[in-house]
Amino acid sequence: MSDRSRRRIPPHVRAFITDELANARDADDPWAHLERAHIASQHWAWPHTRVHAVMLATALRQRDGRESVGQLIRIAVAAPGSLLGRYPTGNTGRSTMALTQTAPVADELADLLDTATLGPGAGIVADRWRGVRLPDEGP
Repeated sequence: MSDRSRRRIPPHVRAFITDELANARDADDPWAHLERAHIASQHWAWPHTRVHAVMLATALRQRDGRESVGQLIRIAVAAPGSLLGRYPTGNTGRSTMALTQTAPVADELADLLDTATLGPGAGIVADRWRGVRLPDEGP
């Protein structure tokens, strides 16, 4: 991903993240929405950090000390990881998952992120979100 696209989040991804954060506020169990927002935000420093801040607020509200400490650590590394392109694809952002652990990404999220990150005419299709690299078979 180019430096420019790493800084500018596409409007449809921003809307998705905003919707997931809003859904988390209204949910009895907000974590599934926060995890989806996290996976979608990992490419971009500010949205990624923002999601971790909301996760921290949620953990504090739930009086979950382990999650709160985990989120403080993640807030510190989120922006640098995004800016350097060094983040574990599919990681839910929770303290129940190791900082560097990767995981499969749901097809809906993978499709959302593919449209945000892949440009036409790429020689290699980097299907990072599904955890595989496929050669471009051409037209």
